[in-house]
Amino acid sequence: MLQYELQGPAQPRDGAPLLVLMHGRGSDRFDLARLHPHLPNGTLLVTPEAPFPGAPWGYGPGSAWYRFISEGLPDEASMTESLERLEELLAALPAALPITPGPLVLGGFSQGGTMGVAYALSRPGAVSRVVNLSGFVPRHPLVTVSPATVEGIRFFWGHGTGDSAIPFSLAERGRAALRGAGADVAAFDYDMDHGVSPAELRDLSDWLADNRP
Repeated sequence: MLQYELQGPAQPRDGAPLLVLMHGRGSDRFDLARLHPHLPNGTLLVTPEAPFPGAPWGYGPGSAWYRFISEGLPDEASMTESLERLEELLAALPAALPITPGPLVLGGFSQGGTMGVAYALSRPGAVSRVVNLSGFVPRHPLVTVSPATVEGIRFFWGHGTGDSAIPFSLAERGRAALRGAGADVAAFDYDMDHGVSPAELRDLSDWLADNRP
């Protein structure tokens, strides 16, 4: 099973929000764990480690969720395996946590955001909220944008307008496709490159605290 870090209050309560955030390529499970102080009180934060070493693909010393081929296109085999490994982790998490968690929120940064989108769209009904921080909607056989796959999902999509790693044009296309299928997409644009800003963390915290269905 994927390794992960767990951050949460000293005495978590049943029904606590469960947020699973995946790191970007070349990083590790400790990276996004640092975001916990910026999240709504009581949140349980799980940050898994991607299953592939990044170095063979030129991504540095950390891990990766898939091999990137070209704009919007991940390697099919590596993304499929990561989706399966993520599914295994999510199925096992409730029994491993100290309390019975509330609804799952899934997502991450860069590759992690893309994985969150891919998981939700490839497994309709599995996730009701997705956090996409500078990721994209991938072109993959399992990932379909349609009224059936987006039904009941709320998306947070934050992106830098000057993103040099995942162009802002991919955000515009992805958001348009999701909205065209009827998805609830909260879009936030930031004057920055590829990263997560304090303003984005504030917007994300407010969005997570909004518990409407």
